[in-house]
Amino acid sequence: VVELGAGTGANLAHFGAGLARLGRMDLVDLCPALLTQARRRTEGLSNVRVIEADACRYDPGRAVDCVVFSYSLTMIPDWQGALENAFRMLRPGGRLAIVDFHLPGDSGAMNAFWRRWFAHDGVHLSSDHLPRLQALLPAHVAHQRHAPVPYLPVLRVPYYLFLGWKP
Repeated sequence: VVELGAGTGANLAHFGAGLARLGRMDLVDLCPALLTQARRRTEGLSNVRVIEADACRYDPGRAVDCVVFSYSLTMIPDWQGALENAFRMLRPGGRLAIVDFHLPGDSGAMNAFWRRWFAHDGVHLSSDHLPRLQALLPAHVAHQRHAPVPYLPVLRVPYYLFLGWKP
């Protein structure tokens, strides 16, 4: 498993005891400060590697079973390059799993608000992610949802879940 844009490695908690059965897991990010936290978090986990690298160029040296982006694709300026690299590293039948914020195609005023809201954190929302993912991996499951936002109790932010299989 490769997580691109892994940051502090916080997603490891979701794997629980199953982490040991994964074989090798690579946590990849460009930010040294976040990777320092990831290294602390992964002390004693011999199957987890913490790697400072660009998501558009990282090469795991082998085909992988799964590539994950968890709220990181919108933070990568060349998100299409990162997707193409993820697709390259997947083995046939491998899975691409993504959860991220996005702009639904039907809400102009709210989309403008969300663009502004997230821009101060370097998050670049797009309505192009899902169509690109669906074209890249025709065998997929995709869901669009909305989640509550801290400090904005009446608003719900749009996000998507995507799981696709490489032919």
